[in-house]
Amino acid sequence: MSLGVESATSADMTAVIALWQACGLTRPWNDPAADYARAIAGEHSAILVSRSGDAIAASIMVGEDGHRGWVYYLAVAPDRRRAGLGAHMMAAAEAWLRARGVPKIQLMVREGNEDALAFYAALGLERQPVVTLGRFLGA
Repeated sequence: MSLGVESATSADMTAVIALWQACGLTRPWNDPAADYARAIAGEHSAILVSRSGDAIAASIMVGEDGHRGWVYYLAVAPDRRRAGLGAHMMAAAEAWLRARGVPKIQLMVREGNEDALAFYAALGLERQPVVTLGRFLGA
């Protein structure tokens, strides 16, 4: 298995979104194509992918806001799980952030997703004493 990681391009969008959907990461209120386009167009964000032949085996969205690094959409193809690819993608995201001088990485996990929480805990991420607040900004 090749564990190379590279930045995704606009040509990868359909395959990456299909991977996100196969992993149950998309939600009806978020447009994954808009998320994808914003991430690859921004100078402070990227989508990193690992390929298996012509297929996208894993992806991760990473970005920084000038203060913290953020990770979204970590996805590993269901048939490629439990082989270290998720940890490899997290390491690639951390390297992307370190190269930009970002001192801290953060991510959000939906309540009840115990598998994801266990995965991140095994990588050394800790629960933070914060509450996330939000609201949708309509047209």
